[in-house]
Amino acid sequence: MALLVLYAAAQLPCAQGLIFSDYTKAKNDIDLGFGKLKLNETEKLELVEGKVDWKGRSAVKYKHGGMKTAVLILGTLAFESMASLALAVNLVTYFNEVMHFELADAANELTNYMGTGFILSILMAILADTFFGRFKILLISGCFEFVGLALMTVQAHFPKLRPPVCNVFDPTAKCEKVEGGNAALLFIALYTMAASAAGLKATLPSHGADQFDESDPRETGQMSSFFNFLLLSVCLGGVVSVTLIVWVQDNKGWDWGFGLCTIAMFLGVVIFLAGLPVYRIQVIRGTSAIVEIVQVYVAAIRNRNLSLPEDPAELYEISKDKEASLEQEFLPHRPIFRLLDKASIQRGEVDEQQPPNPWKLCRVTQVENAKILLGLVPIFCCTIIMTLCLAQLQTFSIQQALTMDTSITKHFKIPPASLPIIPLAFLIIIIPVYDRVFVPIASKFTGIPSGITHLQRIGVGLVLSCVSMGVAGIMEVKRKDVAREHNMLLARPVLQPLPISTFWLSFQYFIFGIADMFTYVGLLEFFYSEAPKGLKSISTCFLWSSMALGYFFSTVLVKIVNNATKGNTKSGGWLAGNNINLNHLNLFYWLLSLMSLINFFIYVFVTKRYKYRPGSPMLVSRKNKKEIEVNEL
Repeated sequence: MALLVLYAAAQLPCAQGLIFSDYTKAKNDIDLGFGKLKLNETEKLELVEGKVDWKGRSAVKYKHGGMKTAVLILGTLAFESMASLALAVNLVTYFNEVMHFELADAANELTNYMGTGFILSILMAILADTFFGRFKILLISGCFEFVGLALMTVQAHFPKLRPPVCNVFDPTAKCEKVEGGNAALLFIALYTMAASAAGLKATLPSHGADQFDESDPRETGQMSSFFNFLLLSVCLGGVVSVTLIVWVQDNKGWDWGFGLCTIAMFLGVVIFLAGLPVYRIQVIRGTSAIVEIVQVYVAAIRNRNLSLPEDPAELYEISKDKEASLEQEFLPHRPIFRLLDKASIQRGEVDEQQPPNPWKLCRVTQVENAKILLGLVPIFCCTIIMTLCLAQLQTFSIQQALTMDTSITKHFKIPPASLPIIPLAFLIIIIPVYDRVFVPIASKFTGIPSGITHLQRIGVGLVLSCVSMGVAGIMEVKRKDVAREHNMLLARPVLQPLPISTFWLSFQYFIFGIADMFTYVGLLEFFYSEAPKGLKSISTCFLWSSMALGYFFSTVLVKIVNNATKGNTKSGGWLAGNNINLNHLNLFYWLLSLMSLINFFIYVFVTKRYKYRPGSPMLVSRKNKKEIEVNEL
């Protein structure tokens, strides 16, 4: 299936990389490929600037794109979430009990896998914007994720491809860790999925946003709803993933569970392909925005000994007439990050007919784009700590649940990895309420289309993540007290559950679920709205890169904490060994809560100094509100 789809993708004009000159030619084609249209019907067609259909013809509003098309993209995301979320919450158990990694190593393998998937999204975004287009990268990534899941299914099914069965919780057992060819197969499958997930993360949100016209007020409002419904789609797919698929993995076998993930990914690819005739597909400009940013820094370094002119108008910029003819973006100069302005210092007269070497002299607009990107970096850094906290809910919190009573009724037990169903179910209810009730009401008071600013929304989530880790520490103290009171510190997880319900852990999941809705969706919309036109695709990767660093730092922090506390605990570290009852996980949670609190104060300091880019929706909204207030007076 994957090979057939990839071959079909290679034949698509849009997937082969329609450059800007091809788009201009397509735009001038009055027939537009719609067959026998009457002239008066053709004149009424409203073209969408910078977008084409799957055959390379200029996209037409009301025929291509819009919310009806975005629904298919949301459906694809829901099935991808269904396929991948079960891995995020249950792979630690698979690594620990089936592949026989130690608990801390299993947690680190998961965070490394998750981090790789997020960090590679930057590379995938560059490839999509410069060479292949978002549509083709998205399609190829979906196919390869299907292949990776199929390999995981095969390995889980055949005993020869995994270590002999062994009880890792038995202190006397000598369990054989996966190695050799079997380990190679595991990591090939795992990182095939990581690279594929990176492609989906880099292209799916921006391809969905491509279905809306930012110059159309109605579609701008729909785009804001689209970003909210992105999280809703993840939740809907996640509910199935952490209930049905996790239950199948724990009760019917890992091969059956991975098989369901494979089927879900296949359905996601099919749904995505179903929208092919109605998608708006971005035109590949043939240059990378990241390369243009790098050019600014190189040129600024080369010109570091030159003095900045007193009048910013003396800095290099192409004439507006030429800029308009090339349909390039133009941004006014801002007196911030002045060192970057040295990239635009002219050493003499510049010939308009022969553009200068961009590695030596850059346009003011190009420099302003670099300033915008640089201004986003401090906010980006302040969001890393939240993913570091999220990593613990996907690793150590699952191991907590394994030691607790998971009974719902006398005959049914909830799998520990299904605990995220609590925040997911809540988010399924609260997201539509937030989008359809809170946002319209708040907009009337603030004049902001999204109700509150993106930075305020992110800040709320950061506070809640701090609270979540504090609550997690309290719940761990309660769990260990029960184990100590009943003399069960050496009890085997699952086989000898503690007399305390696993639903006590729902508090930390519930609080962090709300934090997700505020911070992660707020970040996606903030980065997309603040980024210049040439950086829209890459801007969504700021979120994924933040999450990647959070997962990687989680791995580093676990090792640092274990080494620092090695001599202070019987287990050899706060988080060492396979018996979580002998660890000091509560202290680790409180450490994260303290780090989150400090991070929030830094975030407040940073956001108070943040300058919105020219033309930012936040500036436009505030200006419109002031005009309305003046008119009312």
